Amino acid sequence: MRALVYHGPGQISWDTVTDPAIEEPTDTVVRVVATTICGTDLHILRGDLPEVKPGTVLGHEAVGEVVEVGRDVHDLSPGSQVIVSSVSSCGHCPACRDTKLGQCSGGGGWILGNQINGTQAELVRVPFADYSTTRRPYALPLHDAVLLSELLPTAYEVGVRNGHVGPGDTVVVVGAGPVGLAVVILARLYSPRRIIVADLSAARLEAAARVGADAAEPPGTMIADLSEGPGADVVIEASGEPDGFVLCTRAVRTGGHIANIGTHGKPVTLHLESLWRKNVTISTGQVDTSSTPWLLELVQFGHLPISRLVTHTFGLDRIEDAYEAVAQSGATGALKVVLHPE
Repeated sequence: MRALVYHGPGQISWDTVTDPAIEEPTDTVVRVVATTICGTDLHILRGDLPEVKPGTVLGHEAVGEVVEVGRDVHDLSPGSQVIVSSVSSCGHCPACRDTKLGQCSGGGGWILGNQINGTQAELVRVPFADYSTTRRPYALPLHDAVLLSELLPTAYEVGVRNGHVGPGDTVVVVGAGPVGLAVVILARLYSPRRIIVADLSAARLEAAARVGADAAEPPGTMIADLSEGPGADVVIEASGEPDGFVLCTRAVRTGGHIANIGTHGKPVTLHLESLWRKNVTISTGQVDTSSTPWLLELVQFGHLPISRLVTHTFGLDRIEDAYEAVAQSGATGALKVVLHPE
């Protein structure tokens, strides 16, 4: 098969590799019909995650068709249409039983495109298939379905839920990339008083306004007013940049919440000298995707207007061009790109 292979920092190529096969009785092999590129993939390419070894097929989000199942897979059969979770869950360890699937200690967690070959390929082996896939309704468009692999659960679980967004809150989202925009859409479910988005890209600020932000501006006067005034109830860091996190600590009110979503490849300064008196709660986390079935129903019945998050489509064999489009998003306007086989 063909796959996108990581060869070290700054080096990827679309290569011919060995087809995946069933290795454990709980595995399934899925033919990929849609995949996408995550910001974390760009961090890997920059060398920010040295645990990813050269020779690894990248990617951890996909929608596809089951082509083979192990003998201990009970809920799937060849032909099943599935959403592949970005995290794998053994379903039995204490973390999985507590729905903390991203912390799976039974061999799962974030392993696709990290510890084992991932989804940016024609075929992918999915471990713990019964617990690590969700059936895709045939009527659910592929572009919507692939956002349920990671993007929407991350925005909801690590951002909105960890941040305790509630009615009447002022919510600040720092970073208007795909996950930050998904936070805006999902936070609206909880009737906040206003949602403010900060980003340096004019194109992304325009996108934030389109998906429902009440204000979308570069960091500046509005954030300064918040830091000098009552502050925001919830601040969600979705940029993955050290300055973005510092901005969050300036904008949050006393007793407020900072929910970090962004993947940080560089050290971040925590200004405890200005925070220690403020009773601020800071949360981090790996997505669990335990919310995927609920989010799927919201998408399926039209309660989440997510179609604008997908801005570009490519053939799977043009994935290197897709990486370039995402890396140069300021010029290309790319948010979420979706890749299909020919």
